[in-house]
This record gives sequence, structure tokens and C-alpha cells, in this order.
Amino acid sequence: MAELLYRLGRAAARRAWTVIALWLAALLAAAGAYALFAGELEETFSLPGTPTSRVSDRLADEFPGMGGGSGTVVLRTQDGEPFTGEQRAEILDRLNEAEGVDGVESAADPFAIEARREAQREEIDQGRAEITGGREEIEAGLSELETAREQAEAAGTLDAVAPQLDPQITELEGNLAELEESEENLEEGARLLELSDGIRVVSDDGATALVTVAFTEEQNEIAQETKDEVIAAFEEIPGVDTEFGSDIAMTAPELFGVGEAVGLAVAAVVLVIMLGTLIGAGLPLVQALVGVGVALLAALALSDLVSMSSVTPILGMMLGLAVGIDYALFIIHRHRRQVRGGLDTRESIALANGTAGNAVVFAGATVLVALLGLNLTGIDFLGMMGNVGALAVAVAVLVAVTLTPALLSLVGGRVLSRGERASAGAAPAGHDGAPARPMRTPGALARVVLVTAVLLGVAVPALDLRLGLPDGSSEAHDSTQYRAYTAVDEAFGAGANGPLVVVADLPGSQDEEEATGQQLRVAEEIADRDAVEAVAPVALSDDRSVAVFQVVPTEGPSSESTEALVHELRGLDPFDDGAELGVAGTASGNIDISDKLSDALPGYLAVVVGFSLVILLVVFRSLLVPVVATLGFVLSFAAALGGVVAIYQWGWLGGVLGVDSPGPVLSFLPTIMVGILFGLAMDYMLFLGSGMREAYVHGAPARVAVRRGLVAGRAVVTAAAVIMISVFAGFIFSHTTMIRPVGFALAFGVLLDAFAVRLTLIPALLHLAGDKAWWLPRWLDRILPDVDVEGARLERVHTPGDRRGDDAPEPVGAPVGG
Repeated sequence: MAELLYRLGRAAARRAWTVIALWLAALLAAAGAYALFAGELEETFSLPGTPTSRVSDRLADEFPGMGGGSGTVVLRTQDGEPFTGEQRAEILDRLNEAEGVDGVESAADPFAIEARREAQREEIDQGRAEITGGREEIEAGLSELETAREQAEAAGTLDAVAPQLDPQITELEGNLAELEESEENLEEGARLLELSDGIRVVSDDGATALVTVAFTEEQNEIAQETKDEVIAAFEEIPGVDTEFGSDIAMTAPELFGVGEAVGLAVAAVVLVIMLGTLIGAGLPLVQALVGVGVALLAALALSDLVSMSSVTPILGMMLGLAVGIDYALFIIHRHRRQVRGGLDTRESIALANGTAGNAVVFAGATVLVALLGLNLTGIDFLGMMGNVGALAVAVAVLVAVTLTPALLSLVGGRVLSRGERASAGAAPAGHDGAPARPMRTPGALARVVLVTAVLLGVAVPALDLRLGLPDGSSEAHDSTQYRAYTAVDEAFGAGANGPLVVVADLPGSQDEEEATGQQLRVAEEIADRDAVEAVAPVALSDDRSVAVFQVVPTEGPSSESTEALVHELRGLDPFDDGAELGVAGTASGNIDISDKLSDALPGYLAVVVGFSLVILLVVFRSLLVPVVATLGFVLSFAAALGGVVAIYQWGWLGGVLGVDSPGPVLSFLPTIMVGILFGLAMDYMLFLGSGMREAYVHGAPARVAVRRGLVAGRAVVTAAAVIMISVFAGFIFSHTTMIRPVGFALAFGVLLDAFAVRLTLIPALLHLAGDKAWWLPRWLDRILPDVDVEGARLERVHTPGDRRGDDAPEPVGAPVGG
């Protein structure tokens, strides 16, 4: 591989304009494919095979019109007074307009719903009055007949009058029994209406109305055009403010905003400081932007063929920018060191590509495998995130080993500052000035104890981790989704933002009255739960064997009580016949997705940890180094997750980081963190650990080798980590709710892993281990492949011996210390 990259770098340097033209052509081709074939991105997440999806499929089969998604429209009078007749008429016209939109099943009139409910109350009151009057008449008639019978019996004429009196008494008694049965049925209906009192679509003050728009397609398949037409139908109602829930008015995420620009600016400053020239600093930025452009445009061109969430391209851009800058930096820094040592420019470009470029390919491969491994979770949208991220990394690697040599060839000596050009060749290219004295053992021990204690302390909040998906409460406070959520909360209660759909199987076949009794039994069983605010029957199958209920929880859709309620309802068996209740709805679906992701995380983490051990075993030919490096990754991951929980779930530093509404951690975030942070941790471990290994193999004492490798690699790892942190941190203040915690998690994770683990904890542990750090059984050493990750053999072949320092061998790809 090293020799192949050496030749590739030499060819790219010779034909620089051809290489540049090819990448420009690739960028234009990707842009053209995007313009021609790009489809809509999905704003919601769904998983086939979950309990919610099974219930939704059943509803679609048994209740036509109920299997589609829904959207929420909140209408509020601007003066806080009840809706006027003119406003109601205008709203009715808008409802009819919305129902005419292609893809809309219905748009419920809230005023008609409340009118029907009020009519039901009046019917029940009237029925009770009629039953009371009828009972009084029947009881009075029975009393008269019984008195007449008693008088006849006293007069001895009972036998004569009994044939006339007894049939009348029997008839009245039968009427009374029928009346009592009717009263029982009436009270069952009254009880059902009472249980549904908490479900309202017009507020008590008459100033807020809730419109539910039912769509023909499932939630994640509703066309954006359909949503936009529905939104247009309800806008600009005189005297009425209209807000739209997050189920209908998802804001298109910004791929690049102010925060991201600031992050790139910080990365540019770091590059200027490290490389000393504007030209040198600009090259990694240009290459990263080219790579991200090609990768994202190509991925988005496939969005019409495959399901892709709106968050996916943002993750790809975040990762592509970070690794694109870093990978180019590694090669450019190696080239600059060699040219400063007097090596010919063309030869230096080829050699840097074959050595540092070889390490870049290997490091990129680890990130690539970790991201593609997300497909092992069995969760489609998560696998797609991994695939797009992997594509961004793969393109970044290709750009680094092809476009970097071409651009370096064009800029020539200008990659160095004037002072560096003047002193080129004065110092051997291989001399790094690394000290021969190791760190002190007491200091190393103190570092291990301190860093471990700090990371474990930061990781403590992770024990309280709750996973979920964002709802309207977590949206930006200036968004219509947040205003809709708060309006519903204030007018109807928090639970109205996440109603549940409950499906129950009724036993046997029964008439309408029996079915009402069965529905009441199920409704009362549901209402007995502490977390239930109200429950109402909404549908009954034609054969009266399946009933559907709407359940409003007491708290919001992302609350712990609602999550517990969903699991509790699914365990209920109202008729003790083995037919448990089914639960669906947006809140239920989000809970199922979070549960599935939570279950998949341990397995994926185990795969990543195992993969880490194998990679590091092959690269460093040691048993201890892979174990220490992998445990360090697990520690930094746990600490990063703890930081996420403390800020985004507990609300610590919420005012600083813009977390106005703390809640559950984004359900797929821990899994994404594992894949990305693992790959980046392996990058830093390769560039630091290989330097230590190289010095040890060339005869340096174990502890001296650790110090030399640390000094040789810390400058470039520090710069790379700062760049990564800057790019990721730029997304912390993104307008897209789901991206903010991702940006923080990755920035914080890189900060902890690079500076606390790789640059502090690992060197201290290896120092304490001494020679044991590099011990490997002979039988294992014989069977392991010899992977020359940093192209040391290539360097020996292509670099003149008098240009290398014999006393302090340096790993190829590592920077000059200081």
C-alpha cells in the first residue's frame, strides 16, 4: 500500500491540473445528479416490526382512513376572546380547503366535535330525565294496581279482578325492567363520556382550537408538498394566530450556518498557527470542502431511492469536514518537515503520500468500518447515517491522497514560510529533538489516578441516561412548533401533545349494548392508570370485535410517566383472555425506537471494542497496548455521554449552550458516538502509538520510547484534535434541534479522548508498564500479519541515509516536536 501511494503521489504531483480537473468534474457530476434525482428527506423516524408499527398496520387494515399520519394545527384568537361566528365560518372554509388537498384524509372541525359532545351530554341529561319520569309513572301505576289488588283481596273479590289486574302489573314490571336496562346502558354511555372529559379540542375559554389533519400516507411518507399546502390553507385567518405542530411543520435543517462558519474559522486559525502560512492553512480547508461537496451531493442524489432522514447529510458534513481537514493536515505537515530537511519537493510529496498517506488510509479505514458497522444494529435509518458518514470519510481519504499531492505540487515552496525556505536543509529531516529522558514514575502514576478519577466522575450522569426523540418542547423558542406545543400545553394539558391510540380486542360477538359495556370495561381499566388524564372510544369495528381508544397522558410525550404508561398499557389484559392491549401513536413510536436503539447499543459497543482490540493488536504487536487503548476509549466515551446527560437531560449549563427545555437524550446519539469517536480515537492512537513503537523497535528503552513518541506526535495530534473540536462545536448552536447534542457530544468526546486519554493517560500507563507494554507471545507474533502502517520500509528505500537522524528514529507521519 505504501509503495502504491508513493507512486500515486508522484503521478498526482506531475499531473496536478489533471487531478484537479478530475475532482472538479466529480463535483459537477455529483451536483448534476443531485439536481436531477434528489428526493425529499424524511423528518420523522420509523422502524418496521415495532409494537407501534404493528398496531398502525392493523389499524390501516381494519379501519380505513386510520392508518395514516396526522398533523396538528393550533388556532388561537389574537384578543384572547372566544372565536366569533365569522371566525368559525372562516375556519370551516379553511378546513374544507385542507380536505381538498391531495393526500389529506380529513380535517376535523373542532367546533363540530365539541358541539356533538355537548349534544351527547344533553341527550344523556334528557334521557336521565325521561327515565326518571318514566320510572315515577310506572311505580305510581304499580302502586295503584297493588293497592287495588290488596283491596280486592280484602273484599274477597280477588278472583274476580285478578285476571284484569295481574296482566297490567306484569306489563308494568316488564316496562320497569326495560327502563332499568335502558338506564344501565345510558349510565354506561355517561360514564364513557365522563372518562373522556379531559379530551377537548376547544379550550374552556373558547379562545383556542385544536385541528387534527389526518393524512392518507404514513407519517414518514407524507409528501412535503402535501404538508405545505395544508399549512398554506390555514394561514392568515383574520384575528386568529395559527401555529403548526412538529408533526406537520418540520423545519428543513440548515446544512451550514453561523455556528458552523465560526467552527471553520477557528480551524483555519489553528492551521495558520501550526503551518505558518496562509497557503498551507488554506489547502486542508479547500480539500475538505471539495470532499464534503462530492460526498454529500452524491448521497443526496440517492435520497429519492432510499429513505434518508434530514439529519443524515448534516452528520456526513460534520464528519467529512473534520476528517478531511485532519487527513490533509497529516500529509502536508509531513511534506513540510521533509522539505525543511532539504528533500526535493516532488520526492517529498511522493514520500509524504506513501508514508503519512498510508497512515491516513489505515486511519480512515478504521473510521469507515466503525461507521459501516452501524448497519449491524438492524436499524435502517441508523445504518443510512453510517453509510453516508462512511462515504464522506472515504471521499476525504481519496481527496487526501490525490488532491493533496496535486495542490502541493502547484504551490511548491510556498507551503513553507520565507524563514523556513531560507533555512531549508539546515537540519536533518529525521531529527525531531525528542528527549532521551522519560517522564517521572510518580508523575505518571499521579496522571493515571487523576485522569481516571476525573473521567469516571464526569461519566456518573450517564447512569441516569434516558433515550428519546425530540418533541415540540425542544424546538427553538421562536419556531411555530414550539409555540404550538406550548399553546396546547396551556389550553389542554401537556398530554394533549402526545395522545396515544389504544387498540383492544373485545371477546365474542355482542350487540351494540354489550359492546358499549365491553368498551366501558376497557376504558375504566385504562383510566385506572395514574398517568392517564382521559380516555375515549373513537372507533368500533363492524363486527364489534375490535375497539379503538384515544388516551391522553397526564404529562408530555417525552416524559418518564408517559414512557412507563405505554409499557404498562401493553401489559393489560382487560378480559383475562390473553389479548393484551396494543398502543400506537407518535409518542409510542418514539418510545419504541428509543427502546430498540437502547437494546442495540451494548451489542454494537461490544463489536467496536472487539474490532479495536484486533486492529491495535495487529498494528502495535502488543497485548497490553490494545487493552489500554480500548479501555481508554470506553472511558472517554462514558465521560462524553455523562456530559451529554448532564447538559441535555439534566439542564446543567443550559443557558450557556441554549438548552431551554432539557429532556431525554437523542435516542440514536450514543450509538453514533460509539461509531465516530471510536474511529477518531484510533486515528490519534495510530499517530501517537506508532511513534512510540517505532522508537522502541529501533532500540530506545521502553520508557524513553514512550516519551519520544509522545513528543513527536503531540503537536499534530493537538492541532488535529483542536480542528475536530472546532468543527464539531460549530454545530452546538445549530437551528436543528437534533444536531445540537450531536455536535456537543462529538466535540466533548474528542476533547476528552485526545487530551485526557491519548496525550495523558495512555503515555502514563505505558510508562508504568515499561517493557511489558510491548510484550507479545512468539507464537502470536509469527501468525500476525506485518502491517507497516506508516511506511517505515518505504522511507528507508526512498530517503537518503544521510538525511535521517540515526540516534532518534522517528515514525513516518509524525510531526517534528516543537
